[in-house]
Amino acid sequence: MNSVFRIYTFFALTLLLVTLAFGLLATWAFLYPEAYNRFLPFYQLRPFHVSAALFWIISGAVAGVWFYKKEEFPKIRVSELLANTFMITWMLTILSIFGCYAFKIFGGREYWEFPPILCLPLLTAWILLMVAYYIPWYKSSRPKPLYVWMWSTGIFFFFITFIEQNLWQIPWFRYSFLREVTVQWKSNGSMVGAWNQMIYGTALFLMVKISGDASIAKSPKAFFFYFLGLSNLMFNWGHHIYNVPTAQWIRDVAYIISMTEFLFLISIIQGFKSKLDEQRKFKHLITYRFLIAAEFWVFMNLLLALGMSIPAVNRYTHGTHITVAHAMGTTIGINTMILLGSFTYMLGIDNKTEYSKRVINVFYWISQYSLGIFWVTLIVAGIIKGYRTTVLQMDNFNEIMKPVFQAINILSYAGIGLIIGLGTISIIYLKEIIKKKQRILEYNNNIN
Repeated sequence: MNSVFRIYTFFALTLLLVTLAFGLLATWAFLYPEAYNRFLPFYQLRPFHVSAALFWIISGAVAGVWFYKKEEFPKIRVSELLANTFMITWMLTILSIFGCYAFKIFGGREYWEFPPILCLPLLTAWILLMVAYYIPWYKSSRPKPLYVWMWSTGIFFFFITFIEQNLWQIPWFRYSFLREVTVQWKSNGSMVGAWNQMIYGTALFLMVKISGDASIAKSPKAFFFYFLGLSNLMFNWGHHIYNVPTAQWIRDVAYIISMTEFLFLISIIQGFKSKLDEQRKFKHLITYRFLIAAEFWVFMNLLLALGMSIPAVNRYTHGTHITVAHAMGTTIGINTMILLGSFTYMLGIDNKTEYSKRVINVFYWISQYSLGIFWVTLIVAGIIKGYRTTVLQMDNFNEIMKPVFQAINILSYAGIGLIIGLGTISIIYLKEIIKKKQRILEYNNNIN
């Protein structure tokens, strides 16, 4: 790790801590607005939480791709200047975004609620990343395993969907509410598929390294599921726009494709587990556990996503806390677990002392049980709200939300558990990054 990359990984993990902290504060601000409105109102805390979560996922995914790609292109010199410029520009822009939120300066759209001018440095940074990544990719004559194709696909499609997400800044899109909303929901749905390609590719890389079986990433079955995931990226967004007037065939195609969602990762993990011997599993036990946690949450979210994709069911669930449960289950249960597994491997946590690994294991299980309570509570809150809104046809928001608030109270306690579990693991990993810097400095001093 060079110094800029160490700072970048430190920054990415810090974003996870920020996500957890602002998520809990936003929950309390929603429940007790009279206590928070003077200082940290919900409308200010929510963008902090959402943006931190979004940038944690993207930044963590890029950290893995950049760290592991050197193993795939070992003999090709990569421009450190391009990579470092990307990382510095990316981090400074995110800090500027949080600065805008702190001073209540908004102006963007859903999930990207900062002033749109800040999209320019983000786009510039991403272009630098693409150049730094694709040049060695193009020069390499080695057959590329599946995870390299997944990284490449994710990086390219994030670029496309990011531009698409900003089309609202063109007056022709903005002048029609339906046109703008449709493009917004479509692009955000596809963007999830883009970073999933990077994250799932990283999961596949870890499985290959842990098992020692490269065939996992080269078999025809693996590539079949890759194209299945790619079709989800390109067309699965249709179920995001069920409530927008659109052609029926778009809804039908999206419904059929959404039935295959997550099957790729389930299939690959199952194949990985069947080929993994006990010795290798215990050698990388912490990394392995994070991957298995992701498998569990893939399965749970698959069940929820399939139900939500049925138009008759979506009528009741859309805009309720069930949608939030799906988002949180994916963001925390799948993406964050894989990314923490990636950071575990990068930082060599599996080689720590048995005591250190037992400590991590305790907080790992705290995070899993807390997430389970968190997820189920959101679903219950969504069912209550959907029933009272659609079946009882209640239109008074305060009346609708009375029983929902009780469920969200339970959710806030589960949020504390998540902060304790995931937050402590993050802090342990942050300390490890600092130690690596100190070891490098000591090594350089000894040489001099």
